[in-house]
Amino acid sequence: MIENQKITPAMVIGPQGEPMTLDDLPPPTTRRWVIRRKAEVVAAVSGGLLTIDEACDRYALSLEEIASWQRAVERSGMKGLRVTRIQKYRDKYKRQMNY
Repeated sequence: MIENQKITPAMVIGPQGEPMTLDDLPPPTTRRWVIRRKAEVVAAVSGGLLTIDEACDRYALSLEEIASWQRAVERSGMKGLRVTRIQKYRDKYKRQMNY
């Protein structure tokens, strides 16, 4: 019985260390994704506030896009979410994987 219940936390810790609820997430109409908004979505998914499918539906994003944000945060923190830095960090990790 317990396995079938969906337990969602009321809040999670956001990317800047503050408590974050569903109301604190970017609005579903968001089209301009700055670092902070991406990090908030990643924190919500990682903390269980949203499932990855809910985030994809809510923001009209692909699974690959959210997964790339998660990898960027895991590898480089919030700085990894900067669009202008993607190539730099990608090259850095390719070189590290070769050693």
